[in-house]
Amino acid sequence: MEFKVNSKELEKLLSKIIPAVPTRTPMPILENFLFEVKDGQLTIYATDLEISLKSSLNIVAEENIKIVVPARLLNDVVRSLKDTTIHFKLMANKKINIVTDMGKYTISYLDADEFPEIPSVETDKNAKDINEVLINGEELRQAFEKCAFAMSKEEMRPAMMGTLFEFRDDGLRLVTTDGHRLVNMLNKNIKAAFNQQYVVPERAVSVLLKILNEKDVKIHLTKTYVSFKLNDIELITRLISQKYPDYASVIPLENEFFMKVNTRDIHESIKRMMLFSTSSTRRVKFSVTTDALEISAEDLDIGASGEEKVICEYKGDALEIGFNSAYVNDVLTHLSSEEEIIFKLHSPTKAVVIEPVQKKENLDLMMLLMPVRLNT
Repeated sequence: MEFKVNSKELEKLLSKIIPAVPTRTPMPILENFLFEVKDGQLTIYATDLEISLKSSLNIVAEENIKIVVPARLLNDVVRSLKDTTIHFKLMANKKINIVTDMGKYTISYLDADEFPEIPSVETDKNAKDINEVLINGEELRQAFEKCAFAMSKEEMRPAMMGTLFEFRDDGLRLVTTDGHRLVNMLNKNIKAAFNQQYVVPERAVSVLLKILNEKDVKIHLTKTYVSFKLNDIELITRLISQKYPDYASVIPLENEFFMKVNTRDIHESIKRMMLFSTSSTRRVKFSVTTDALEISAEDLDIGASGEEKVICEYKGDALEIGFNSAYVNDVLTHLSSEEEIIFKLHSPTKAVVIEPVQKKENLDLMMLLMPVRLNT
């Protein structure tokens, strides 16, 4: 049995699939690709049991086969080749000869039945628990870029270790939170024929960030899995089964004090104050008055402190409130494309709402930050 394929086409395909190959795993079989040749088409699968990736290309082949081959070795060999035709020749001793016009390389393969089964999200329109939606890939990637940083890394709260997809009548809402900060984004352009919540795990979001482009993505959702289909690649992931926390209940409605500030000015000040905040608490203090925001930090362990004034427009009572500087920095980093932002405040112990001043059409973005206690 043999088949042949162009080296650059295969390299392009493998580069899309290899993110699903784990670097360290107690299951060595997962460090392989599954190759399936069927009716002149080569489909390659990779999985770490949480996410699976698959992609296909047309090849010249006489027979149908399924084999398992070492992922990183094959990927490295193919990447090192010039633009040429590769002949894969299966030998009787569980070896594959990889032959080009310049050389021959031999690797081992395993039987396909040792590879875990890749879940399939069927697209049968008659199935009651399958929903389908089409989303522009660039819109989805930009949404992930704004939201992904706030996903929790604590395994004690598995639902928060993902991104909430909430399909509603008014659009698609994406929510992430780790209990300290929260991102809430509503895209009114994305309309679906169903109202439902799904929690997509962080691992899938991080891989999608690498492979999404301007092409539309067809998403199929079941109760346990979601499939993201791009032009020539499909990502399948198990959904997080735990119910997402009631995010709406933590968004304060009574924050009546408004502070408008230049995003770059406050961000640069925060980055400098991070140098002076105590390493254990990372605390910075905001002292807000009518026309100025004073940001200060102090590290008593090394006897260092800093304070800066940032021009702002403020409507409300004078207020002192503390934040974790790393969390403020994260929020401001992901709002850096906005010229001005508004902080909506209420008291030193209430969550703060942060929004862009310039609203985008059909897109609502809100970030929330929990304060920390200041030393009295």
